[in-house]
Parts: sequence; C-alpha cells; structure tokens
Amino acid sequence: MNVAPLVKSRLEPESGLIEALRSLVGDRLSTSAAVREQHGKDESYHKPYSPDAVVFAESTEEVSEIVKLCAKHKVPVIPYGTGTSLEGHVAALEGGICIDVGNMKQIVEVNVEDLDCTVQAGVTRKQLNEYLRDTGLFFPVDPGADASLGGMASTRASGTNAVRYGTMRENVLSLTVVLSDGRIIRTARRSRKSAAGYDLTRLFVGSEGTLGVITEVTVRLYGIPEAMSAAVCSFPTIEDAVNTTILTIQSGIPVARIELLDDVSMDGINKFEKADYPVAHTLFFEFHGTEAGVVEQAKMVQGIASDFGGSDFQWATKTEDRTKLWQARHDVYYAMMALRPGSKGLVTDVCVPVSRLAECITATKADIDASSLIAPIAGHVGDGNFHIAYLVDPDNQAEIDEAAALHDRLVMRALAMDGTCTGEHGVGYGKIDFLNAELGEGVSVMRSIKMALDPDNIMNPGKIVRV
Repeated sequence: MNVAPLVKSRLEPESGLIEALRSLVGDRLSTSAAVREQHGKDESYHKPYSPDAVVFAESTEEVSEIVKLCAKHKVPVIPYGTGTSLEGHVAALEGGICIDVGNMKQIVEVNVEDLDCTVQAGVTRKQLNEYLRDTGLFFPVDPGADASLGGMASTRASGTNAVRYGTMRENVLSLTVVLSDGRIIRTARRSRKSAAGYDLTRLFVGSEGTLGVITEVTVRLYGIPEAMSAAVCSFPTIEDAVNTTILTIQSGIPVARIELLDDVSMDGINKFEKADYPVAHTLFFEFHGTEAGVVEQAKMVQGIASDFGGSDFQWATKTEDRTKLWQARHDVYYAMMALRPGSKGLVTDVCVPVSRLAECITATKADIDASSLIAPIAGHVGDGNFHIAYLVDPDNQAEIDEAAALHDRLVMRALAMDGTCTGEHGVGYGKIDFLNAELGEGVSVMRSIKMALDPDNIMNPGKIVRV
C-alpha cells in the first residue's frame, strides 16, 4: 500500500490567483478549512490532502476559464464530483485548486429514439434514472454509491450490472473535456460507431482527471426490461459459489447481476439489516428480459446452483422486494464495519479472468483465515471482480502492516493470474506502484501521453503515473 508524500503546495500566496478566481466566480470560491478538508478526501482509507481553494463551477466555459488561470500560474487542478472514489483520487498532493462540478446538474438532452443522453458532469446516476423514469429507459451502470456521471467516467466505474450491460468504458459515447491549457474538446459525436481517428473518448474514460476535466458526458441508455426477478442462494463453500458463477457465464446465460458475499459479509448483513439470511457463502442474482425469458434463465441457473450444493432460491419479484434485497448488497460496506465497531476498513479490489476466479478467491480466503484480521469478501463475480475490506484498528500499526501485507499478496496473486490490480476502483495514488508491475513499459507510454497533454503536470498530479 502506497502512501504519497505531500509536496509543498505550488500556489504562491502572492501570485494573485485566488483573487483572480474570486473575481471570476464570486462567492463560489471557498478557502474555508472545513470545505477544503472535505474536498481533499474520498471514501478510502488513504491519507487526505486538502487543496488551497475550492471553486464550485457551473458550466464548461467557466471550467475553461478556471483552468486557464491555473495554467498561467502552473497550479494544480483537481476535479471533484461526489467524493465517493476509493483510491485517493481527489487528494491534493501538491495543493492547488479543486474544481467541484456538483452544481453542474443539467440534463442537456435525451434522445429516446437513439437510446442516449447527454448530461453535465455533476448529474448523479440516481438523478438521471429518476429523470428517465417516464421514458421507459434507464442507465444501468451502478457502482453502489450515487456517484456523479463525470466521476464515473473519470474512474471507469462499473458495479453490479456490468456483467450484462458493461462498464463506463462500454457505455460512454462522447465526452466534453477541458484540457490543461483551457481548450474545450468534444471527443466524439453521438453515432454508435466511428472509425474517425484516435479514440479520444476511451483515452479520457478512466484518466482520473490527469489529462483534463470532464464537464459533459454522453451515455448509452437501455429499455427497462419487461420483467425483472432477483434471487438469493447460499452454498456450502466459497468455491461452490464461484464455480456456479463460472459455469453460468460459460453457459451463455444472460444474467443481469451475479454478486458474491462470503459468510463473514452475510453475518454483517444480518446484523446491520436485522435480516436472517443463512451465514454462508451467498450469491445474489438478478434476471432481466421477457416474462418467459426470465423464467428460463432462472431455471437454468437454479439447476447449475443445485449441482454445486446451492440452496433453494429465495425469490424477490416485486419492485419493493428487489429494492430491499439489493439495498442489502449495496449496504455491505457498512455491514462489514458493523462487524468490528470502531475499526477502519482498508478496502481494495482486484479482477481476474473468470476461469481463475475460484482459485484466486479460495487462495485469498485461506490467506485471510491464516491472519489475525477480519476481512469480509464481496464481489461482482460475474466479471471476475471482487472486493475485500480489511478491518483494522486505526491506532494499531501492527494490524495496519498485516493488512498491507495481505493486500500486496492479493494484488500480486491477481497479476500472476493475468488479472489486474483494480477492476473498478481505479489507481489514484493508492495503487500507483502496482501499475508498473501490471503494465511495465506501458506505463511509460501513459507518461508520454500525460506529458503531451499536460506538460506542466497540473492536472491532478500524482495519480496514475508519476511525473
């Protein structure tokens, strides 16, 4: 686990930058210690670093003017959406100006016939789906948190629906981005395919604010399925649960979600939600399609599960029942914390090819069982991605060191299986060292791109690549 050293802030008090920004945006600039502290941390365990000031932007053009002023003084720019990232993405490692896009909540246009829409970067996924409710369409990418679309594009987010609908990489059609010199670009048009030049959209999706500030996002939409059904099934071993997932995917069954919670996580869910699920390794399923299609999918998966010792499905077909079931899954982090009150959760994720998933999770579970720590496992196992929360006493350095060692072994285990150090959390500054182990010389190519687009290294410095 990497801890980034704080470099002295690049902002010179006598530069006049703060005054220039205040004349541009008025009282939407704050140097309050409380506001700065809030914008220097995300939901991770990584050490926070506060920016020198926070600007609450309201348009792409305003972001451009802010960036131009920062570029003139070579002061860092850190974009901020809702602060739900998990690898220290918003930490102002070298001080600078945080641009909060939370006020940019306009839904620019919805193209029902083309199944797409354009929104400002501050629009959250729940806000968008509430707006779309009467159109018969929905946006499926669901990372759990009510994150902003700009932040989700920036971190290449995914979540529970990715096994069927894909991640932000597959669902972003175009972006409006402000570059390090203040130029505004649109990365693509709305057409579903294009062979016109470099794929700039994919370059900025997952760039974590290191190449520019995303201010508008055009995303794919999908028709709300005719029928949806959810189910829960428990298993005698974690390997049985994972093997059920693998065979389901290999059989081509188009499940919408397959989520794994190990026995420790289920114990936490019961305590936090006052539920009575079996304290066993458990899969949460959801099926989308026609009435007949959902029944057929469910029947096939239930047959596979029974072959691996799975219990009878507990069904949820009504909207309120499905919402309650998935709320339990979305609350799993808080349920994990309830297992050890006063602890801090060192949360991480990896992703491996689905064929290696059982091997990776089983070895990881054995590693945890041999340790002194509580470390629940939850995962989007339909695409090989799982998460661990190492619960440690924040004042106990020995526990923190033990968690760090377990985490490092987890990542190297995933890399040895041709996996990745992060399936959806991103790199930030928390996993910057692992990227070298994963991509080798590819990181130097990333660094070259970074320097070409951001020669003064002002765009969220210290994340993804070191310059």
